[in-house]
Amino acid sequence: MSIVNTLALESNRQIKINFDGGDLSSDAGLLLIKEFISKLGIDTLLEKAFKTNDPALFRYHSDPKNLLQMIYMIIAGYFEDDASDELTNDPVFKSVLEKDALASQPTVSRFFNRMDEDTLNQFLAIARVLRRKIYSIQMPQAVILDLDSTLLDAYGRQEGRAFNFHYQSNGYHPLVCYDGMTGDLIKIQLRDGTQYSCTGVVDFLQPVLDEYLHDYPEIPILLRGDSGFSTPDLYKQCEENGTSYVIRLKENGILRGKASDLVDELDEITRNNKVDYAVVYGEFMY
Repeated sequence: MSIVNTLALESNRQIKINFDGGDLSSDAGLLLIKEFISKLGIDTLLEKAFKTNDPALFRYHSDPKNLLQMIYMIIAGYFEDDASDELTNDPVFKSVLEKDALASQPTVSRFFNRMDEDTLNQFLAIARVLRRKIYSIQMPQAVILDLDSTLLDAYGRQEGRAFNFHYQSNGYHPLVCYDGMTGDLIKIQLRDGTQYSCTGVVDFLQPVLDEYLHDYPEIPILLRGDSGFSTPDLYKQCEENGTSYVIRLKENGILRGKASDLVDELDEITRNNKVDYAVVYGEFMY
């Protein structure tokens, strides 16, 4: 810290006041994230595998650097594009990105506007490469493909924004697939807000099944989904690809009738204790 403009109290010369804060940042933890990204080679991979369809011959802020900037910002809790302007000269961000200044909000907006189907496919390819790298370090004993859908709230007039009756809110309704054991995101696909949970799930899932069957045939695969995915097309797809599946069904009269013996069995074993946990299993055709 510079001491040229430092003031000392006359009452105590040991206490000094300096109005030059120096290079301060509240995001020093990103230095560890930088180490993790470098260790996995994510930055190098983005340089090789990520490029928008940009007609410009040269840009000071390249696509891979813009993407890394947004990744670091989101990890640090800066979810809005305009935070870029506040962080332009942040010493930690400049250090992890190895740049003299961050891309501004208009630059980030133009970067996002260049995104298209090609860049989305690049993201999927990058995720596949990273998955292979992680599995080379520690191969999972099994993978649970956890299918789900969720609501992404939207408050403007964005293309595809629509009212979803299940969530009673406006936004998007993307399909997502997680690894149920680790919580890692395997795939996500944006859809407009009106889509039902299982709409397009077969086309969404097939590339994931192809990857695991081709790249990791030794890993047992189980698919799990809630009642929104109880569609015969998905059952057929799992069976044709040798994938076990567990999909919850909504309660109805037919199911209650077929499970009546199991209900009676559960009542019997809990006759004298309705508090402690108990479960029975059975099977039937439906």
